[in-house]
Amino acid sequence: MRGTVAFVCVSRRRGIPKRAVERARLVPDHGIEGDAHAGSWHRQVSLLASSDIDGMRSEGLDLEPGAFGENLVVRGVELAALGVGSRLAVGEAELLISQVGKACHNRCAIYVRAGDCIMPRRGLFARVVAGGDVAPGDPVEVLEVVGPDVIQVAVVTVSDRCAAHDTRDTAGPAVTDLLETKLGARSAWSGVLPDDEETIAATLVDLADRDLGLVVTVGGTGLAQRDVTPEATRRVIGREVPGLAEAMRAASALITPNAWLSRAVCGVRRRTLIVNLPGSEKGAVENLQAILPALPHAIQMLRGSSAHPEADAGR
Repeated sequence: MRGTVAFVCVSRRRGIPKRAVERARLVPDHGIEGDAHAGSWHRQVSLLASSDIDGMRSEGLDLEPGAFGENLVVRGVELAALGVGSRLAVGEAELLISQVGKACHNRCAIYVRAGDCIMPRRGLFARVVAGGDVAPGDPVEVLEVVGPDVIQVAVVTVSDRCAAHDTRDTAGPAVTDLLETKLGARSAWSGVLPDDEETIAATLVDLADRDLGLVVTVGGTGLAQRDVTPEATRRVIGREVPGLAEAMRAASALITPNAWLSRAVCGVRRRTLIVNLPGSEKGAVENLQAILPALPHAIQMLRGSSAHPEADAGR
């Protein structure tokens, strides 16, 4: 799949439309040099298809390049066919798609004028893998396609000892392997956090706002004073899915009566399903296996929902 760069846009500060420039430099793991959205995070560069912008113009809007906050306007490439993990060659640079769409926390000026905004639904966000100059007319080539129907997952291990490198995390990798093997899921993020409620909650918000299909936490679901994963999860979800937690406890109780002590929570933030698992490798795998058959349908329902994402934002 090949196309071209129609426009390159930058802004010096956030919250304002970007403006078209003749040329820009993409910096590895940073973004566009001099752009306000560049930095060491996952949304370094934003992309929109020119056809989507033209669709908004057909509604009578006079739109300049960068009006939606996009860095790159791309012509001739079906961006909607690209999911997280897809790779693009753009001019001299290479981009890795890190997020599809985004949560809209406030109504932007474009939404007010048009009654709609395409960035939350049609925008792509990317990290810069290889740097280089980019200018209008440069070629755009899709190097690798990961379809948007592939389940994107994040696995968050919650453990003071693992975070301090006092012990090795085996449960998180085992859960990731099971999800990839049995669900055909793709790991979009994995990491280890201490048992700190604020840190856990902030991480869950960040991962859900990336519009991943599934976020799994591993650890912190017991009765110990530092076990706060359920509290952090309840802070960020909008709706609980109690049947999943009940199914895990019931299945695990067939193996050990201690399963009834689990305080695991499962719930939804926007279109992301969040599932708490216990911290031991054996317990995490057994609990996940109990609900694995239900997860594709649950995620499909969330992905296909016609409800407005912001209506289910949680707190």
